[in-house]
Amino acid sequence: MGKVKKTERTNINITVGLSSCGVAAGAVEVFEAFKKELKKSRIRAELKKTGCVGMCYKEVLVNIEVPGRKKVVYGEVTSEIVPAIVDKHLKKGMVLSKYLVLKEGQKIEDIDFFKWQKRAVLMNCGRINPEDIKEYTKVGGYQAIKKVIGNIKPVEVIKKIKKSGLRGRGGAGFPTGLKWQFVQEAKGETKYVICNADEGDPGAFMDRSILEADPHLVLEGMIIAGYAINAQKGFIYVRAEYPLAVKRLKIAIEQAKEKEFLGKSILGSSFDFDIEIFQGAGAFVCGESTALIASIEGKRGMPKSLPRPRTTEAGLWNKPTLLNNVKTFAYIPLIIVRGAEWFNSIGTDNSKGTAVFALTGKVANCGLIEVPMGITLREIIFGIGGGIPDGKAFKAVQIGGPSGGCLSKEHLDIPIDFKSLDKVGAMMGSGGMVVADDKTCMVDLARFFLDFVQKESCGKCTPCRIGTKRMLEILIRITEGEGKKEDIDKLLNLAKDIKSASLCGLGQTAPNPVLTTLRYFKQEFSEHIVEKRCKAGVCIKLRTYIIHEKLCTGCMICLKHCPSDAISGRKREVHKIDESKCIKCGACLTNCPFDAIYVV
Repeated sequence: MGKVKKTERTNINITVGLSSCGVAAGAVEVFEAFKKELKKSRIRAELKKTGCVGMCYKEVLVNIEVPGRKKVVYGEVTSEIVPAIVDKHLKKGMVLSKYLVLKEGQKIEDIDFFKWQKRAVLMNCGRINPEDIKEYTKVGGYQAIKKVIGNIKPVEVIKKIKKSGLRGRGGAGFPTGLKWQFVQEAKGETKYVICNADEGDPGAFMDRSILEADPHLVLEGMIIAGYAINAQKGFIYVRAEYPLAVKRLKIAIEQAKEKEFLGKSILGSSFDFDIEIFQGAGAFVCGESTALIASIEGKRGMPKSLPRPRTTEAGLWNKPTLLNNVKTFAYIPLIIVRGAEWFNSIGTDNSKGTAVFALTGKVANCGLIEVPMGITLREIIFGIGGGIPDGKAFKAVQIGGPSGGCLSKEHLDIPIDFKSLDKVGAMMGSGGMVVADDKTCMVDLARFFLDFVQKESCGKCTPCRIGTKRMLEILIRITEGEGKKEDIDKLLNLAKDIKSASLCGLGQTAPNPVLTTLRYFKQEFSEHIVEKRCKAGVCIKLRTYIIHEKLCTGCMICLKHCPSDAISGRKREVHKIDESKCIKCGACLTNCPFDAIYVV
């Protein structure tokens, strides 16, 4: 621990990260421990909560600011070390070096995790208290509404959004300003704004984190959208599995009403706009626009059949409806305040601005990131993510969720934008990015994503309901060593039929993880089918357990733990495994004290 200059212990600020990632790591206990220790030590300090700054791999994160000294950030804090922080740091002016994330005098951009990022939508995440509107307005919140209402015509607002080049961040990437224009020009006095916060992709937590850390930013974007299209009512469709996001949204809505940013006669104008929270039951298909709308209407969440009018013409209760993702709305206040040119200057020709990703899987630094469009996968995974842990090698990255695709190491240097990803069979999606190392079986990974999609299929159309089931059966058969050479062609033909005949976008993209895995990792399918071998050792029925002759001491522990009597051998003699009896349970591998058993 290094000594630092002692200071007067007044006006001390202590901020604890209390988003879902922090709570899961013990942030509530840390927060309560600080309360207790500060009271016990009689130290005057303001204890505050904040959202996720993005460094989920370092939670629980605690920021400490003492007058006369620069901010210090501690990571991986537990309630057990809080007394030491209070005693050493606050009372004695000493820094606990072991837990430092941000040292005194160090800028956040100096940390590798942030060096490659460009934070816009996430600028307030981890900085302000999401349950206090004063902190949001203090950093410029609701200035965009003041700039727009009564000063800029709705049509001019839409022109700004179109000029910015913003494309929807929910997956499809449709031009946002153009969608707004469609709703604004649609006939009808009653119009609606819907924020899609359903976020059902495995490994995705971008929307949840933004709503937990900066809910007012999303509300402000929705209010501006309501003004631009002449709507009086908005809905936030958020899954019920996000209780903290729902709680903070409720608080934010009430606070916005108190300050006249929401409700009747906003800021003294003639513009009325209210927002209601609708909690979904967690169906993946409700991420599709018409299924989401049906759910709000009290119907079963199922996509509407084609041909059908656009939701911009006949959406919620058959009225013109604007439906955008959480991140899309979050960009709106920034574009209004900073200008369309600012947003347009970031990114590539076809993909403007930044992109928010949930970086997870087999990567050292898992968390929430925001990067300029055009950055490469290599810069994200090895720059921000810190590479693959435990000395393993990079193998693949699943980008875009179940509707996206698996990319290999040959794609590490492609730019991340809508066009480039589409070319290689993947998609931006809503922002999930799952990294796989060399111990990942790509056939099993394809099976996992298809299993998810098959279970989440609404069942309305046969291609998706039955087609994904048949594809899944084939993949399971391959992972169990029962695959046949013709299975590859069957998978390709089924995928083609599902993509061309499914009712909605979710069904049409369901085969993508399988198609990209076949495209870039076909050799692994061949190994499973022809050689009956899973190199990664993931597929249980394709495992072969072998006892190393030079390491086996004949202790008989593996023999005693084998439930199928597949191991034979006398005491102090090398044992053997009978493959015909082995049930692949792994009990021998787990219990061998000499690491004499290995898997091939």
